[in-house]
Amino acid sequence: MRIILVLFFSIFFIQCKKENNGKNKTEVDVIREVPDTKKSVQPVVGQPEKKETLKKYSSENVPEKYLEIVADTLGIILDIRYATENNFTKQQIYDCPRCFFRKEVAKKIIAIHEDLKERYGFGIKLFDCYRPASSQEKLWKIMPNPNYVTPPYKGSVHSRGMAADLTIVNKEGKELDMGTSFDFFGKEAHTDYQNHSDQV
Repeated sequence: MRIILVLFFSIFFIQCKKENNGKNKTEVDVIREVPDTKKSVQPVVGQPEKKETLKKYSSENVPEKYLEIVADTLGIILDIRYATENNFTKQQIYDCPRCFFRKEVAKKIIAIHEDLKERYGFGIKLFDCYRPASSQEKLWKIMPNPNYVTPPYKGSVHSRGMAADLTIVNKEGKELDMGTSFDFFGKEAHTDYQNHSDQV
């Protein structure tokens, strides 16, 4: 009996160890675009039918337990400006236009987007999400002004996956008037500015 118990716990321990060791420390869950079930896809004769599964990505720049919002997921639009030259620096800061948040933040953003869609037919467009510390340093070197860019030694909330730069879009995907454009560094973008139109 003792030998059987020892053998059972040994197998259980080895199995648990395998499962834990198999996890990548930088593995992140991904929200993927729901496949279009209206399209009829015929499997190739002699090959098993491929099923859509939840994929996982690994990235050296993304901490574990972050969740990625993929382009057009649930109708959310991505326009990751720092992955292009279309930003105040006129330089590409990010290597790729991916959008990560801590899971609790991502779920809240999705909930807000769904509420906007249900109430008004509107949606969300995201300009910036998780920002690696190295990218924060690049931004600070270009714009060393704490009024607009958080000093690297403080650490940006973006670098913690807890901040989002976004706007609201209408049914056609057109941005609503927020008074200024994204990355505007004038008084009109300050939270205490009172001279915007009633529409804004």
